[in-house]
Amino acid sequence: MEQRTVDVAIIGAGSAGLYALGQVRPSGKSFVLINGGHLGTTCARVGCMPSKALIQVAEDFHRRNILSRYGVEGYDELELDQEETLDHVRDLRDTFVDRVIANSTDRLPEDAFIEGYARFVDPHTLEVDGRRIRAERIIIATGSRPIVPEPWQRFGDRIVTTDSVFELEELPASMAVIGLGVIGLEIGQSLARLGVEVTGFDQLDTIGALDDEAVARVAIEAIGRDLPIHLGHAAEITEEEGRLRVTAGDQSVLVDRVLASLGRRPNLDSLEIGNSGLELDERGIPLYDRNTMQCGDSHIFIAGDVNGERPLLHEAGDEGRIAGRNAVSERVLAFRRKVPLSINFCDPNICHVGMRFQELDPDTSAIGEVRFAPVGRAMIMGKNRGIIRVYGDRASGRLLGAEMACVKGENLAHLLAWCIERGQTVGELLRMPFYHPVIEEALQAALYDLYHKVEAKNEGPVTELELL
Repeated sequence: MEQRTVDVAIIGAGSAGLYALGQVRPSGKSFVLINGGHLGTTCARVGCMPSKALIQVAEDFHRRNILSRYGVEGYDELELDQEETLDHVRDLRDTFVDRVIANSTDRLPEDAFIEGYARFVDPHTLEVDGRRIRAERIIIATGSRPIVPEPWQRFGDRIVTTDSVFELEELPASMAVIGLGVIGLEIGQSLARLGVEVTGFDQLDTIGALDDEAVARVAIEAIGRDLPIHLGHAAEITEEEGRLRVTAGDQSVLVDRVLASLGRRPNLDSLEIGNSGLELDERGIPLYDRNTMQCGDSHIFIAGDVNGERPLLHEAGDEGRIAGRNAVSERVLAFRRKVPLSINFCDPNICHVGMRFQELDPDTSAIGEVRFAPVGRAMIMGKNRGIIRVYGDRASGRLLGAEMACVKGENLAHLLAWCIERGQTVGELLRMPFYHPVIEEALQAALYDLYHKVEAKNEGPVTELELL
């Protein structure tokens, strides 16, 4: 059996693996990058990028419904060529994937990239298609895949996931979306706006991972205008006259296809992780330090979706960098993680920044709120269904977090994340310039509401102007 020895072996050429490679390759250490399955990263191939292409088409087509307010005639005669729409999404997807491959694995020396599924033989030895690789350090970055319950697998391709939805040659007449997290909401709402009869289900009493009830109510009402939403009961699927019947509680619908958006499962099955000598949690995932990405005190590091913590590209990038840096360093270093930031690109955007509502101490925190109904710029845009809730420390006025469901949430969330990262107070934020009329004025109103509820006033906007 062919054998070789390297300093670092990276398992997985997704986002986390490629960011890890970016730290390992310049170090001068010998390395291999091993990848089983498709190249191109989950984000570019079946995640962030194709979904945003679909969302953009759906949003632009849906916008025709507001044109009558402006006196525009003939908008109701616009038609959608679904085949061309899906081709457009795939063309963009292929462009993104090709760029990833061209800038990563295509630039590697031939002996540095191995295609195939790796498995642990022992803590330092991997086997890939009959070849053995002994590595001083190993980075596990094998990503994740969509969860499809075993009983549903008998329905074949009528159960759609993010791995298959962008391959559809034509859109179904009807679809049930089971699981209304990021994927379910983004794709479900987009398909509804493209003419598919979509019904949404989730066993939770909320959507988009919202745990602030005030924000959840607004989001459910707004998105519920595009598709019926049924919450609080687990869904079951049966076959009926060649179609699928989805039942949850006393709600039932007959559809052509089902989008299963129940989350993702770490790709650890084929690794034979038991041979690694690592301690595993109840899910079978290696225990690790999120600031070093080191598994226990071992020579093995884990990064990206495979650890099941923050399945987001920018987090995978940070984790890959940390793992790569430590894999080539003499001493394992701990790195401070960035403020949590997540964005759902449904309409309205659903965003979480910093501390979550359920993490707040009601005795020491305060909440500022603004509703979008009277926000001038949002009214002009025809997108004034929304809410922002900002959280602060009552004593110091320091900003802690926010949840929102509103237009341009993707931009507002970034502003808040940057401010929280810098440890700023609500008073300091209110001394920043705000233009008129912009959506940021809604954030300004929420901050003013919070400012009146915190104790620290000395640095706040006593006047609109400061003396030199």
